[in-house]
Amino acid sequence: MSVQVENMEEKNMVKLTIEVPAEEFEAALQDAYMKQKNDFNIPGFRKGKVPRNLIEKMYGPGIFYEDAANAIIPEAYSNAADESGQDIVSRPMVDIVQIEKGKPFIFSAEVAIRPEVKLGQYKGVEVKIVDTEVTDEDVMAEIDVERENNARIVAVEGRAIESGDTAVIDYEGFCDGEPFEGGKSENYPLEIGSGSFIPGFEEQLIGKNVGDDCDVNVTFPEEYHAPELAGKPAIFKVTIHEIKTKEMPELDDEFAQDVSEFDTVDEYKESVREKVAGQKAEAARRTQEEEALDKIVAEAEIDIPAAMIDTQCENMINQFAQQLAGQGLSLDYYMQYSGTTMDGLREQVRPDAESQIRHELVLDAIAAAEEIEITDEDIDEEIKKMAAMYQMDAEQLKGYMGEDEEENMKLDLASRKALDLIADTMVPTSSIVTEEPEETEGEDA
Repeated sequence: MSVQVENMEEKNMVKLTIEVPAEEFEAALQDAYMKQKNDFNIPGFRKGKVPRNLIEKMYGPGIFYEDAANAIIPEAYSNAADESGQDIVSRPMVDIVQIEKGKPFIFSAEVAIRPEVKLGQYKGVEVKIVDTEVTDEDVMAEIDVERENNARIVAVEGRAIESGDTAVIDYEGFCDGEPFEGGKSENYPLEIGSGSFIPGFEEQLIGKNVGDDCDVNVTFPEEYHAPELAGKPAIFKVTIHEIKTKEMPELDDEFAQDVSEFDTVDEYKESVREKVAGQKAEAARRTQEEEALDKIVAEAEIDIPAAMIDTQCENMINQFAQQLAGQGLSLDYYMQYSGTTMDGLREQVRPDAESQIRHELVLDAIAAAEEIEITDEDIDEEIKKMAAMYQMDAEQLKGYMGEDEEENMKLDLASRKALDLIADTMVPTSSIVTEEPEETEGEDA
């Protein structure tokens, strides 16, 4: 096999012309024939016994070309990509140049290569100061979350439903006078104000009492997941069985001892204050990192080929499809529900795809400029963190990793170190607006 590399008119695009020897193409043709020979029925021959040359004579010499080419191209392209020495960053656009029995099989692959990055200033970037002051309200908000997590659910007597209560109800929905699938339930605990039901449903239960029967009138959203109900009015017959509410624990020493290692409320509050301060400091650093990186990316000069962005778009859509699959949904269902198409999805993700590429290329360029190296110790430490996260043995996890996974981990760690360098050298500064002094009446110009 041989490969020729040719620069294309579009910057950072190359064409690989790959030639596969005639004997390899012949072998692929024979393999295609062997896989398909049972599909041909020709009078005078038993099934699977029709000679290849006769099939080619009857159906044309190209009868097995497509299958042979499809069998050859993946491996031939992969080998040619390695042999070319190019840093390829897109899927190939393949075109057949020559396909003929007895001759070498020649095809081309147009690919994007990693663009060069011309960096501007990336150390000492000015960023806005982020307020990290911890107020008493911040502390109490954090404590109230813990109190709510430890709240008891108690039955309410002697009053009607209020926002925040949980109403235990039976309901059945009707659309056009007919019950619909999924519109009925018994003893359902509905938190009023949670927004978990159709807009307007929960609010109509406020003021109702245990034992009440009522009609709840709603209209399904235009983009409701069940198309047959989208945008239609419905009536729900509702019976209220119970009203429950959360009883928050008192904020006292006993509560502090139950939820923390401290004996008093004051000690507990101080620990919460330190925790919130740490969270705010970390969030501030992330915000400033993003601001600094955005400024560096904006100053960097990069010619990103369209094919590289196209490939990133496909990768993002595939990742989204995997996330949907984890929720038991398909990408086709999502597109039907959202009224979009595959081309529409590509256009939606394209700005983010390009932004991600620019950020990654800039961080890679900084890592290269700073000669950041990732050691075996760095890899081992990262594997230990991942193993702890997934509750696995570190050596076992390392055994699952191949060369490609390890190389990707090195690139990720180098990017992180580059980002740390940016963060460690950035200069927080207040945004100061300079105003021109007003002229005083009667003052000489």
